Amino acid sequence: MPEASAAVFDLAVVGSGGGAFAAAIRATNLGKRVVMVERATIGGTCVNTGCVPSKALLAAADARQTATDAARFPGISASVRPVDMHALITGKRELVGALRAEKYVDLIGEYGWELRQGNAAFTGTPEDPSLEITAPDGSTTTVRATHYIIATGSAPWAPPIDGLQETDYLTSTTAMELDEVPESLLVLGAGYVALEQAQLFSRLGSKVTILARTRLASREEPEASRTLAGVFADEGIRVIRRATLSSIGTDPVSGQVVADTLSSGAREEIRAAKLLVATGRQPVTDGLNLTAVGVKTGDRGEIMVNDMLTSTNPRIWAAGDVTGHPEFVYVAAYHGSLMVENAFNDANRSVDYRHLPRVTFTTPAVAAVGMTDEQAREAGIACDCRVLPLDYVPRALVNRDTRGFIKIVADSRTGRILGITAVARDAGDLAAAGVYILEAGMTVNQVANMWSPYLTMAEGIKIACQSFSTDVSRLSCCAS
Repeated sequence: MPEASAAVFDLAVVGSGGGAFAAAIRATNLGKRVVMVERATIGGTCVNTGCVPSKALLAAADARQTATDAARFPGISASVRPVDMHALITGKRELVGALRAEKYVDLIGEYGWELRQGNAAFTGTPEDPSLEITAPDGSTTTVRATHYIIATGSAPWAPPIDGLQETDYLTSTTAMELDEVPESLLVLGAGYVALEQAQLFSRLGSKVTILARTRLASREEPEASRTLAGVFADEGIRVIRRATLSSIGTDPVSGQVVADTLSSGAREEIRAAKLLVATGRQPVTDGLNLTAVGVKTGDRGEIMVNDMLTSTNPRIWAAGDVTGHPEFVYVAAYHGSLMVENAFNDANRSVDYRHLPRVTFTTPAVAAVGMTDEQAREAGIACDCRVLPLDYVPRALVNRDTRGFIKIVADSRTGRILGITAVARDAGDLAAAGVYILEAGMTVNQVANMWSPYLTMAEGIKIACQSFSTDVSRLSCCAS
């Protein structure tokens, strides 16, 4: 039976990931009374099934690869043994559990907001919405709030392919729970999740094949695709470009996945021990009863919000993946804080993605901020670009790893830097520097004449800017 009177809060948060916590923390700091509702594990995608576990496993695989590749340094040799997948996954779970407790669960008590476990669904009217919460024991409670924020994230999405639903395929979540390294792995998709998981399992010992509809990392510069394709080929990963999967099934005798593919007019049957579907994610909005309170969703189920994150109901907001906006945890966290400022402080702030950094954590990593060459031209900007191979970056030379480049896209009229893309070890750090450069509106000439520490990868940005006016092949170490 529903309770007689509903509890009243300033902010009701549905979900418990990065966006939800950012909103709850900010609202609590403002002295607001907050309730959070979560139906599953506290912490959301990033800490439980996304960024943290994937990067932990990638780091382990990179350590194994470093040993395998140690001979690139004269006088150094190393050998590796087969991976103890059970121990690796157990260690990953322990790390996730510790971070979930420290960065999420424990903070609820420290900040002092209320947590309710259960399924939340909107009830009432668009003018007077409330949340009905069904607890695991079946009991229901109702809460009312001045404002609501939906931060329920997203889940892996699989395309409609004949036979796929009958196949016991892996997602990025279930792949990181395997007890043994599959002998072979077919990866469907070529976005950042697919690329990271493909390299992860290849380095753990799987024979990996990637099916890409167009090219690897198709939203980034074409030089990034070509560099990654070369790296993957060197590591034994087969990439089939411009491929479509017409049907898939399971061999009843061998248990192998059997995929019927078409690429460049040629049909091919591919067999693998496991199939990983990494073709994107879809917003989680099921069961929220959004229609009842006037909240509209888009074609993929995403909550439609304006640039201040208000839904079609002015008292109901949304944050993170559920909005269909870029799927990064730092975007979700930014959304959560922004929503609170707009709702309670009348900040009237809008989301601005112009300088949003993007990182794919392969090795070498792909990192970018701002416009690509093509995006600048499509925007009608006459641009001037330079691509600096890492052979000209001293840090890469001493690392004996020159796979990659740094590309600068600049306005040819003003010299202002519009975009930076890097493929390099730890390129994510270059993206952070790139954000500051673009936010400051710096020009190629300014960056080319700034301080930069010698033998850092970030120095490569300065050298890339110097290449607009200097033959960098004739530079002496620190001489500008």
